[in-house]
Amino acid sequence: MARILRAFLSGFAALVLAGAAWGQSFPSRAVRVIVPAGAGGPDVVGRIVAAKLTEQMGQTFFVENHPGANGIVGADMVARAAPDGYTLMVYSSGLISNKSLYKKLPYDTDHAFAPISNLVDNGGLFITVHPSVPAKTLLELIALAKKPDVHLAYGTPGVGNTWHVATEVFNHYAGTKLTHIPYKGGGLAAAALASGEVQVMLSSPAPVMQYVKNGKARALAYTAKTRAASLPDVPTTAEAGLPTFQMDGGWFGMFAPAGTPAAIVDRLNKEVRTALSDPAVVQRLRGLGVEPVPTTSEEFRKFLREETAKYAEYVRIAKIQLE
Repeated sequence: MARILRAFLSGFAALVLAGAAWGQSFPSRAVRVIVPAGAGGPDVVGRIVAAKLTEQMGQTFFVENHPGANGIVGADMVARAAPDGYTLMVYSSGLISNKSLYKKLPYDTDHAFAPISNLVDNGGLFITVHPSVPAKTLLELIALAKKPDVHLAYGTPGVGNTWHVATEVFNHYAGTKLTHIPYKGGGLAAAALASGEVQVMLSSPAPVMQYVKNGKARALAYTAKTRAASLPDVPTTAEAGLPTFQMDGGWFGMFAPAGTPAAIVDRLNKEVRTALSDPAVVQRLRGLGVEPVPTTSEEFRKFLREETAKYAEYVRIAKIQLE
């Protein structure tokens, strides 16, 4: 029995050492980072992080955009990919809200992905309007939207995404009926606002920040509990007269397919946390209005469980159900 036990322990130790070595030798070729969305939002953050990982790890981390079906197309590609660390995903809280929005998904959200790390916290959402909209405050926008002869449209990166859910929650609390116009990505939605194609947008900071700063969009309120450091003059929704409506802006995180070896997940987590601590990376991300929030993979897993319950409540209030 003692001989068998020694043999078992010896074999187990060899496996542990082999796994650790595997993690250290990773990557030996280019790594694909899938963003299940178009340009803007997670795409921007994903490219910043991928560039830093390329620099740190000596292999190219290249981003591919695969939008479609509110991120389901790209997420399904990752769920089906080989769990070897060479296909990763950077996506938003839309991954979680889809569980409540859709009756059926092609993957099990809770078990199809290995959480690597949270990347950034969007804080809140900016409620922005095109400069042609004659509303300088949030209450003026609500009053304008309630006029029977006024029809205001809002843009989002697609049906069922975080911005869509948030704006329908806003409609619920404000008593408005803004019309939804979906686009194929946050960047396109933000550009539509800047051109006046849509009049209103609730968005995470990154896609809209440039337009607010150059005067092509006007920020009326911020949906978090405290003001955004990136635009400190913009009041919160509570300060602006709608205290019942507060909503976080979601997050962008990194995932691998389920079954990816722990040694590779650990290596990626370590490298991501190093990247998000680099002063130049921090400065770039904060310039987009987002805050780096590196976590351990286990912390991220726990966070995802909490977010699932929160977004289920958002979807219930928004009354959105998709097939």
